[in-house]
Amino acid sequence: MLDLSVINAMFPPDLPEPADWERLFAPRALPRGAEVTRFAPSPTGHLHIGGLYTAAVSRALAHQSGGTHVLRVEDTDRSRRVAGAAEEFSRLLGAFGLAPDEGGVTGDGAWGPYLQSERRDVYLSHVRELLRRDRAYPCFCDRDLLARSGEEQRAGRSPLGYYGRWAPCRTLGPAEAARRIGAGEPYVVRFRCPYEFPGRVRFSDRIRSSVTMQDNGNDIVLLKSSQEELPLPTYHFAHVVDDHLMRVSLVVRGEEWLSSTPVHLQLHTALGFEPPSYAHLAPLMKAEGPSRRKLSKRKDPEASVDYYLTAGYPPAAVQHYLRGLANIRLMDVPTAEALAAPVRLDGMRPSGPLLDLPKLHSLSREFIASLAPEELYAQLLAWAEEYDPELASVLARHRDLALAAVAAGRPAGAPARKDLDRWSCFRDRYGFFFAELFGPAPAPGDDRYGGLPGDLVRAVAAGFVRETEGVTTPEEWYGRLRALTVLHGHAPDTAAWRREPERWAGPPRAIAQVIRVALTGCTRSPDLFTVAAALGRDEVVRRLTAVAG
Repeated sequence: MLDLSVINAMFPPDLPEPADWERLFAPRALPRGAEVTRFAPSPTGHLHIGGLYTAAVSRALAHQSGGTHVLRVEDTDRSRRVAGAAEEFSRLLGAFGLAPDEGGVTGDGAWGPYLQSERRDVYLSHVRELLRRDRAYPCFCDRDLLARSGEEQRAGRSPLGYYGRWAPCRTLGPAEAARRIGAGEPYVVRFRCPYEFPGRVRFSDRIRSSVTMQDNGNDIVLLKSSQEELPLPTYHFAHVVDDHLMRVSLVVRGEEWLSSTPVHLQLHTALGFEPPSYAHLAPLMKAEGPSRRKLSKRKDPEASVDYYLTAGYPPAAVQHYLRGLANIRLMDVPTAEALAAPVRLDGMRPSGPLLDLPKLHSLSREFIASLAPEELYAQLLAWAEEYDPELASVLARHRDLALAAVAAGRPAGAPARKDLDRWSCFRDRYGFFFAELFGPAPAPGDDRYGGLPGDLVRAVAAGFVRETEGVTTPEEWYGRLRALTVLHGHAPDTAAWRREPERWAGPPRAIAQVIRVALTGCTRSPDLFTVAAALGRDEVVRRLTAVAG
């Protein structure tokens, strides 16, 4: 083991001891059984929907137990950091109603800072402690030597890593190590793995129950090169220290970290920490023909969390969907019930759930249909202010018309129309209520008129303008429409058309469709009289006159 004076000289002279950090980050005063969980992304790019899924599950488990959920940004890998990514995590989590109780870039909370790059002294104290106890050592091997070792291992089909004859610094004499440090030779600090020939290790996973796998036999790097101005720890070491000092009791993370659990358990033991419980989530999958594959950041736009914000899925519906992916029993209940129900780890499967956008559309459609007009308007406007400024401007200027448009899809005494599954669909489904968004009415000859001759389309539009002058009730309005239908040789009602189709030029809906398309530009819409009443007589006349010519 290195002399203590040499070890101490490797670190800042005023570096606190591990016991000082234990006092500073004291155990949390929480009820028995309360879980402390964390979401700990690396700021290396856009947030993946799988990350949002992990955060949703982790946060739910903390809150339903009366515990605390933490956002910690693991930014020790300087080479892969993307500017602004850490700030984006807080923004995106907040946008979906998944804000943490503490942490993030602002560092709210007594167990911070919550950016690992700002916790350097915490890690250095614990690296120094491992060196003092001979559980770590300096390694001077350069990249070329490590590359040659890797080539030999691959050629001999040996496990890759720093161990055995490929770990020369593990057995380097203390005097030689001290000399090389004193000469300014660059080094990293490695963990002294307790096993040169590791066997199998068994540990508990809250989703997979008992897991058995090959134990770690690799002397992993704990602290990066001393050549760096501010050497930072590796992910494996930093997160173990942080999970302990932030008093995390349950680590919810992706399945890709399952194979790293043996080394994490070794580090907890070496540092004298009680390890947290682990729950490894299976990755989100996508159907591709008859098979499945992992959702890909590069290939699948729906892999990015920004996709869901831009499209305008209501955050509550997305939360509901993510909980349903975790526990299938929550998928087909109302959103309010799904968000109030507990997420159960014993209800999760070790196989990856399928990301099914049509199911999300269905949940979102049901949720939007459940909203009162005022709430729907408020959520729609909030989304439009961020992602569709033109629509936001129109909605803000015509609030009453917007509420009338929304109410048209929710007729009194009848089920709400379920024609909105995203806020971005509002333009297509309800934009016709606003003259600024509607544009010119479809001209005669447009396919939306169902193939009726242009002269007939013009005549119906002109006739309806005349016939509805002064009409104020739906009964009279529809009566005039039936009279106009018969005037142009079409059946007055569906029953008459079915009884004697040879007598009529067509069904009544053909004439009604002329009015619908002229007023809305759509072949399907809410109740026509409700639409006309919301538009007002002047706008109805303007649109029909434009078609009549």
